[in-house]
Amino acid sequence: MIRVLHAEHAFSDRFVSYMLSRNIRIEEDLIDQLFNSSEKRLARTLLLLARYGKEPQPQKMLPKVSQEMLAEMIGTTRSRVNFFMNKFRKLGFIHYNGGLQVHNSLLSVVLHD
Repeated sequence: MIRVLHAEHAFSDRFVSYMLSRNIRIEEDLIDQLFNSSEKRLARTLLLLARYGKEPQPQKMLPKVSQEMLAEMIGTTRSRVNFFMNKFRKLGFIHYNGGLQVHNSLLSVVLHD
């Protein structure tokens, strides 16, 4: 790997860029876990899955993801995820009927103190 990193500059640049972005994401996740409520962590995770802020047009429908998987991602229980998903649905932040659709109004949960 070291030989390839020295020999292939384009690969090396891409690899270092990937590692730095991965490190930033891990730091953001740690800060999120330490300072935000499970409700905010769920909202942030849903927005990340929908790729808000990463693409000009975020995904409207998310790939199938279970509440149990979301609970593991944010460090809480499935019942808490279920509670917040129902709350988000009632407030019009998300919609699910066969697939999960995230509306940009969910940003208000993350941005609100």
